[in-house]
Amino acid sequence: MSLFNGVISISNISTLLFVVFTVLLAGYALGRITVKGISLGDAGVFIIALLCGALFFQVNDLGMLVFDFSSKPYDFNSGLSIVESLGLILFVTSVGYIAGPKFFGNFKRNFKSYVLLGVIIILAGGLAAVGCIYMGELIGYGATIETQDGFVAMIVGLLSGSLTSTPAFSAAKATVDPAYTGLVSVGHGIAYIFGVVGVVLFVQLIPKLTKANMEEERAKLVVKSAEEKKGFAGKLFHIDHMGIAGFSLAAIVGTFLGQIKIPLSGDGLSGTCFSLTTTGGCLLVSLILGHFGRFGRVNIMPAASTLKLFRELGLVLFLVGAGIPGGAEFVANFDPMYFVYGIVMTIFPLLIGYLFARYVLKLSLLNNLGSITGGMTSTPALGTLISTAGTEDVAAAYAATYPIALIAVVLVSQFLVILF
Repeated sequence: MSLFNGVISISNISTLLFVVFTVLLAGYALGRITVKGISLGDAGVFIIALLCGALFFQVNDLGMLVFDFSSKPYDFNSGLSIVESLGLILFVTSVGYIAGPKFFGNFKRNFKSYVLLGVIIILAGGLAAVGCIYMGELIGYGATIETQDGFVAMIVGLLSGSLTSTPAFSAAKATVDPAYTGLVSVGHGIAYIFGVVGVVLFVQLIPKLTKANMEEERAKLVVKSAEEKKGFAGKLFHIDHMGIAGFSLAAIVGTFLGQIKIPLSGDGLSGTCFSLTTTGGCLLVSLILGHFGRFGRVNIMPAASTLKLFRELGLVLFLVGAGIPGGAEFVANFDPMYFVYGIVMTIFPLLIGYLFARYVLKLSLLNNLGSITGGMTSTPALGTLISTAGTEDVAAAYAATYPIALIAVVLVSQFLVILF
């Protein structure tokens, strides 16, 4: 008997689960190691997933992700894709519900700041990409690329990876010449590693470098995001007391919403389209449901304990699902210069965004960093920031900036391909 159209058999599902839980165990252990107050946290899971992919998985000539110890060459991409998607839905839906009660009040007060910061961060990433293109022309495109079109495809892949943006990745693949879509994938895989780890370390380092008093910063965040809501006087009906039914409703509606495609070029079938994707759809729906909390007398707000569990579980599953294939592709396609380009396209927008938010927009530290995780579309960094800040209120800033950055990075990626 087999599942997933015969791609993964029952025995290989068991192998996959064994690998996932082994990575989680080792990743959490690595994440607990602290040096001068800095730790990888949940990103330790990502590092172990990358190492696992690099050491025990490989991409064969048919494009299959195979496990070195399997007796037959089964493709583990399907299983890991399910792990990644499930984790992403659990995480962003939890974040939306957590941020929902305070989101709209916070967003209304800081609307211009969130929009402007999201655009500034993505434009900074785009400018860094342009600089890397010109640098490549000066020093040579690379050992495996001989044409400008191929190099631009690599750069837009690096940009999507450095900003950990799946929508930008998809848009870039749809915009470049079909002959170069593979280079987009390679670039995305190379830059994705530092795109995750770099932002995770950034949100931990900045509070220490600025010697921030986290208790005072949390107080500022609460003041800025406080929202008065009228409670419901009657007795609410709970479908289940853990709130999993309400959570499932948000995930279902959000997934469908994320699949709606808006044509940006072409006829809408063969041209480039924009969509919220599952991430944006689930985030938007859960924000709205979290804001209202009920339908009449029916409670749709999951319990706080459920949201905390799903947020953590979702994050680490996402990191495992994305990390193992990323590790295998990294080994197969690594070029030191491309890795450097990816670092530049992560650090430059981080610094520009932070300085702009601090000195121009005058945002408080945690609002600043929360907005940056959204502007960088960095799901793992938000998880780390919540732990560093000691409050989940930072999720509201992430949720406010994320949609702006999501749209901007898709447009910038396509513009780079058209321009060059």
